[in-house]
Amino acid sequence: MSDDALKDDALKDGAVKTATTTTTAPAPTAGGPSPLKRLISGVGAQNISLIIAIVLVVAVIGFQNPLFFSVGNLKVIGTAIAIMGLLAVVQTIVIILGALDISVGSIAGLTSVTSAMLFTAAGPAVGVVGAIGIGILCGLVNGCIIVFGRVNPVIATLATLAAFKGIAQLISDGRAQGYTGADPFFVFLARGGVAGIPTLILVLLIVALLAHIVLRYTSWGRNIYAVGGNNIASRLAGININRYIIGVYMVTGAIAAIAGILITARTGSGQPISGSEGLELQAITAAALGGAALKGGKGTIAGTILAVILLGVLTNGMTILGVNSFWQNVAQGALLVIAVVIQQLRSGERRIGIPG
Repeated sequence: MSDDALKDDALKDGAVKTATTTTTAPAPTAGGPSPLKRLISGVGAQNISLIIAIVLVVAVIGFQNPLFFSVGNLKVIGTAIAIMGLLAVVQTIVIILGALDISVGSIAGLTSVTSAMLFTAAGPAVGVVGAIGIGILCGLVNGCIIVFGRVNPVIATLATLAAFKGIAQLISDGRAQGYTGADPFFVFLARGGVAGIPTLILVLLIVALLAHIVLRYTSWGRNIYAVGGNNIASRLAGININRYIIGVYMVTGAIAAIAGILITARTGSGQPISGSEGLELQAITAAALGGAALKGGKGTIAGTILAVILLGVLTNGMTILGVNSFWQNVAQGALLVIAVVIQQLRSGERRIGIPG
């Protein structure tokens, strides 16, 4: 075969390949993603599912008892979830970091007692500042045990849960301390408001907004996600993981102290246990239900707040409908299990004990 014939065959082969490639290439979508897909992408599938759940629960409870929709009851729900919401927000940050803090309820109880005792001795300013200082100290203790003692965060904070609770009982002799019900500042915290919004709800919104900004728009937030996602890669990238662990636990202690101060304001005295019992489980449940992955590296403050609202609406509705309070604990535990199971299924990992 001549050289001209070979060239003609090569040109024909190239033309056929080009035509084939052009034919099989996917055609671009005319209008891009649909509005529904853009909405789901922007809001998040997890958040949309929580919104749907809230709407369904509200509809069912409201149908059973129309008083559920009263302004007074809605304010009751908001003030009831404020303290738990604060702890859920910081628990979300800890979980994103790849850790856990089971001691937040005990820190809230300890700082509730100390805020009331310091208030009685030296006034509201000393009570608030002293309580926040003690909360930061408790967080520092947690962080140092985890970092320098190389203790698993669950075990470390489980131990300090008992220790902080014991200290609160020792300094208070197991009884409520002080009386803040006549002080204008504590009354404002408990029953005051701005533009019709209760102070307790405002405190939660401010803390949640600040946490959202830090996580989403700052290098600190990006590093927290990075540490929780892959701590080895984060260390190789130059992130001081120990500093972040200690810092996050100190912030957690400070917010838990604010929750303790709000407990003191609501009850009119420092409560070593009764006002904070079970708050750690509620905070973990809300964070997990809001989409925070217990393995770290994933979670949003918006999802946590929606989960807090869902838990608050569910608890309030069960109370209005006269459901036994013990069933509220059952429902809360069931929601935590459901949230963790959904996370496990979404991760695609093989489930423990199931072959294959």
